[in-house]
Amino acid sequence: MERSSGILLHITSLPGNYGIGTLGKEAYNFVDFLVESGQKRWQILPLGHTGYGDSPFQCFSAFAGNPLLINLEKLAEKKLLKKDEFPSFSFDPEYVDFGAVVDYKYPLLEKAYQRFKKSAGRVGQMQFENFCLKNQLWLEDYAFFMALKNHHEGQPWSEWDHEIKLRNEDAMNRYRDHLGDQVNFYRFLQFVFYHQWLELKAYANINDIKIIGDMPIYVAFDSADAWANPEVFQFDENMNPRSVAGVPPDYFSETGQLWGNPLYDWDYLKETGFQWWIDRIKANLLLYDFLRIDHFRGLAAYWEVPFGEKTAIKGKWVDAPGDELLEAINKSLGKLPIIAEDLGVITPDVVELREKFGLPGMKILQFAFDTAEENDFIPHTYEKNSVVYTGTHDNDTTLGRYLESTEEEKQLMRDYFQINEKDPAWSFIRLAWSTVSSMAIAPMQDILRLDSSARMNFPGKPSGYWKWRYRSEMLTEEHALDLLKITRTYGRR
Repeated sequence: MERSSGILLHITSLPGNYGIGTLGKEAYNFVDFLVESGQKRWQILPLGHTGYGDSPFQCFSAFAGNPLLINLEKLAEKKLLKKDEFPSFSFDPEYVDFGAVVDYKYPLLEKAYQRFKKSAGRVGQMQFENFCLKNQLWLEDYAFFMALKNHHEGQPWSEWDHEIKLRNEDAMNRYRDHLGDQVNFYRFLQFVFYHQWLELKAYANINDIKIIGDMPIYVAFDSADAWANPEVFQFDENMNPRSVAGVPPDYFSETGQLWGNPLYDWDYLKETGFQWWIDRIKANLLLYDFLRIDHFRGLAAYWEVPFGEKTAIKGKWVDAPGDELLEAINKSLGKLPIIAEDLGVITPDVVELREKFGLPGMKILQFAFDTAEENDFIPHTYEKNSVVYTGTHDNDTTLGRYLESTEEEKQLMRDYFQINEKDPAWSFIRLAWSTVSSMAIAPMQDILRLDSSARMNFPGKPSGYWKWRYRSEMLTEEHALDLLKITRTYGRR
């Protein structure tokens, strides 16, 4: 990796008029800010279609994009909507109310779909058909799943009628006939999403900005992936999980984190040459220039929790064939631009796997000055092949973390890098940019010097997060000039 730097900012956190950040003008403005400030990387969270809890790490598909990110003004430009059709509604400019956004947007997206069917013309229809054909590997399962989910009033597939839950052929055909137009609506949403996202990505790439995407290691239980591919997961004959994913007690939780995701049937995946994983990586690399694999340690060994447990305490470590998987991926797709999220309980086998395939790991500066325990996040221990972050979406903001630091921790910061106690967030950014790590990333909250009220997520808490947004006037030319200065000072441009 070339020496570079960038900003972590999810699409939902962009400013805008309709309750949530989208793939419209504000996203292009942010690319312009990256150019102005000398940055070369834009890191985002997973782009998937979120469900209960609104977490981008628990999505209805490992492939489909989130329809809420579709920009309505771009649909109006294509004459699929009219501006006077947009209802008047006052959204909070700093926090996403996902329920209100769903209620506002989906009727408009439905209207755009109906207009597309009538007015697309031959070229538009052929573009749509080509998209569906190119992506049929995942698109058909996803669109049918979402139509079924809508028909069942949002219930998880595990609570559907037995025959459709178990994918009985007669039931599948009957529902396909009944829900044909709804299925096509969800195909259309993906057609629009992919078109808008790939246009934005092209604009970023033309401006020498590369996108770092984020791929959860697991899929959600209530997902098209789990329902349509039960053989890939550890399900019994009734498609109930035998065990589920989580992590043991750690820094974030005394009882561990019970994620509830279905675990992979690695024996089946081996027998099929890991084709499901290869298809997934290939699809992600269409969307991103770099791919961060979340919870990379689960490819060396994963925490298996018996289904039905209320916490993750009674789990156990089980070996995973990460070596064989990465070999198969490299053989099929070539050496890939993957970043390994190697945080948490890291054992020698995880380090060995990462190093064997030359994957950069992650360094979190907020962890470096925790005097309560030993850590390997102090900057003079970093290696070049790594990505340094002031903090991630799972951490408090750097200002929030600093304000909660003990006097002993603050003294360590003074001794180590002479922190500016009136501007601790910027001091951490400067320190990150100064390290030997090839890539340095700061969340937008740190660029804006925001406190804990701007925190994006709190691991282990199922709801109430992922809502933060910034207002356009908060990001100024002064931010760009300050960032450009340290970027040039430390040779990241």
